Amino acid sequence: MTLLDPIDQRILQRLRADGRVSNADLASAIGLSPSACLRRVRRLEERGVIRGYAAVLANDADDGVVAYVEITLEKQTDDHMRRFEAAVRNHPEIRDCYLMAGEADYIVRAVAPDIAAYEVIHKDVLSRLPGVSRIHSSLAIRNVLAARG
Repeated sequence: MTLLDPIDQRILQRLRADGRVSNADLASAIGLSPSACLRRVRRLEERGVIRGYAAVLANDADDGVVAYVEITLEKQTDDHMRRFEAAVRNHPEIRDCYLMAGEADYIVRAVAPDIAAYEVIHKDVLSRLPGVSRIHSSLAIRNVLAARG
């Protein structure tokens, strides 16, 4: 992906804050004409910078327990990573999965209704993912940014 110019960065910042903003309001906030703004947004979509739009749901506290889990694989070969990533996609309780640079190979965000349910996810899902050699879970207390508007 190429670097974004300051106008594109401002467009993305505004869309992150409100993905439903009208093109006219977005253009006005950025200081562009509506047609120029729409061309830029469409170009960002075509380039894959904007991959879609989503509804932001109530914070993760509504899900119960939120765990950020560092996962280390036995080996970091393409085959091991591909198998792990394919398996992660089959588990809806795993909401995010990031390939990392650092100590852990991946960080996943998993949600469960309560701590007992998270224990089952840890034992029956995370520990059985292909190639996993180490799991380190951290449980979220609350999202301090969830209340911002």
